Amino acid sequence: MRYSFEFKKWCVELYREGKWPETPVGTNKENIQRMVRRWVRMVDFNGPEVLKHTGVAKAWTPDEKLELVSQVIEGRANQAVAIEAGISEGMLYQWVRKYKLLGYNGLINRKKGRPPKELDMKKINHNNPRKLEESEYEELIRLRAENEYIKAEIQVIKKEIALREEKEAARLKAKKQRSSKNSEKKDTN
Repeated sequence: MRYSFEFKKWCVELYREGKWPETPVGTNKENIQRMVRRWVRMVDFNGPEVLKHTGVAKAWTPDEKLELVSQVIEGRANQAVAIEAGISEGMLYQWVRKYKLLGYNGLINRKKGRPPKELDMKKINHNNPRKLEESEYEELIRLRAENEYIKAEIQVIKKEIALREEKEAARLKAKKQRSSKNSEKKDTN
């Protein structure tokens, strides 16, 4: 459930007076009390503005992430570090996990979404290809010959498979015809 800034602020004020808010419909008492205690700690570290919904998440730099992750790795509680930073424990947990798997590179923000299907044709310069050195030219010739050989091998294998399939189909057809002739003979007897 998403609570408004005013509700959160009111709950924090009630908590400081030693009271609990009424439990909203759709949640239980323990959950709302846990949330209120979390909100109070967040306000203590970051001020009341941390309770507002901004709609846009803060973009964390890899160095900022590394600072928080290193606190967790040094032994501080994940929850305490997350509350002080004003982020969710889940986000901090993901950063720690990525750091342990990939190191510093795991903390770098990656471009999201599907990668483009084709290379950008503008990046390839077709007008002025560089001249090949002799060793590169020889390797190119060798690779082209190897490519042709592999293509020929593939064609041979495809033909072998097609022949096997034809033989198997002919065998099954003959077997079916024999069984149908045998069943006709049994019917006439």
